[in-house]
Amino acid sequence: MTESTSSLRRQLWQQTWPMAIGVLALLGFQLVDSAFIARLGTQPLAAQSFTFPLSFLIIGVQVGMGIAIAALISRTLGADDMARARRLGTLVLFGGSALMAVLMLIMWLAQTPLFTLLGADTPTRALIRAYWGPQLLANWLGAVLYFGYSLFRAHGDTRLPGKLMVVTSLLNLGLDPLLIFGVGDWSGWGLPGAAWATALAFAIGIWLLVRRLRSHDWLARHGLRREVRESSGPFVTIAGPAMVSQLMPPLSAMLATWVVAGLGETAVAAWGLASRLETLSLMVVLALTMSLPPWLGRCYGAGDWPRIEALMMLAARTAAIWQLGLGIVMAVAAPWVAVALSGNPEIRDELAMLIRWLLPSYSLLGLCMLVVSASNALGWPMRAMLLSFMRLFVCYLPCLALGAWLAGVFGVAWGAALGNVLAGGLAWGIFRRSLKRRMAIAE
Repeated sequence: MTESTSSLRRQLWQQTWPMAIGVLALLGFQLVDSAFIARLGTQPLAAQSFTFPLSFLIIGVQVGMGIAIAALISRTLGADDMARARRLGTLVLFGGSALMAVLMLIMWLAQTPLFTLLGADTPTRALIRAYWGPQLLANWLGAVLYFGYSLFRAHGDTRLPGKLMVVTSLLNLGLDPLLIFGVGDWSGWGLPGAAWATALAFAIGIWLLVRRLRSHDWLARHGLRREVRESSGPFVTIAGPAMVSQLMPPLSAMLATWVVAGLGETAVAAWGLASRLETLSLMVVLALTMSLPPWLGRCYGAGDWPRIEALMMLAARTAAIWQLGLGIVMAVAAPWVAVALSGNPEIRDELAMLIRWLLPSYSLLGLCMLVVSASNALGWPMRAMLLSFMRLFVCYLPCLALGAWLAGVFGVAWGAALGNVLAGGLAWGIFRRSLKRRMAIAE
């Protein structure tokens, strides 16, 4: 191993581990939410599962904007223009929060046709309605917090976001049982209590982030109108395709939920738990997609393509080895994991089957996620969008739908796994060829 490779590995570890711990905590509390709700019964868990695709859609919009934030600010810092970086930080932080508030309002007004379209029946929609309002508030607060994280990551600080993810997760974990099940004579709020716990945790996280932000000179008060005119084009160029890329997974999740809904309420509940477990198991990949793009953006601004190649190769090996090892362990432990998560005999067998097939396939899914994230940072947003489309609508959904048609829940498990494997292999091959061509041009 060369000294340069050793140095890169150490730097990548230092940038990624805080985000990995933060992502583990953040996604862990989402899984704990579902585990607590599973104790309320199959119907509340199914009701929460129907909201996942729309929550993923909201997260897709905020992540798309976060990608643009990190890319523009990190490139500007790479070009040594701190004044512009301050203006960009102010615009995206406040403008992004306003846009997300509008999206939440639309989601609230359109809830009945949306959940009907997803296959929720009338009793389930009644449960969803009580949950959806506080959940949208929690989603908005989470988006504001995420934009703050993006600002810190663009400036090379991954530790604070990681710490705040842990803090908000612990707060949510403590509030969940209290607000869901109550204490003493108070019986709690049931399903809506999970959303209120998340909203309170995120609100405290925002307060802590603002306190830390005041100690940094990263925002500007002057020159904002001029910056809007100059940066709106580049921002839309990056954010537009990035948002489309990020919106494809929730759209795919909606279609997948619709397919699974045809197999019954128990299948929907098991699929919802498996979806939560998916995001948690991908914590290292998700951390890399957060820590790596600002670094790649600075290299892009400096024209350092050999370093970009070295970073991507190192990140790809890390993601593939970690996900494969974790997938094998989880596949072996699937029956016990299903018992721990479901608390419901009707769901356990189907959840265990999903875990056995899906978890090992995430080693290839992780490569695809890294490629999409890196493509946005390297000035290839359209390519990232096309890769996302290929992953979901050419590989994943057709295989899942075919599997459901042929073999029910078992077919859903192996079909989704096959789609992940195909998508990862194709995306990595396309990215490697593109990177080699770009390096040849740079030479």
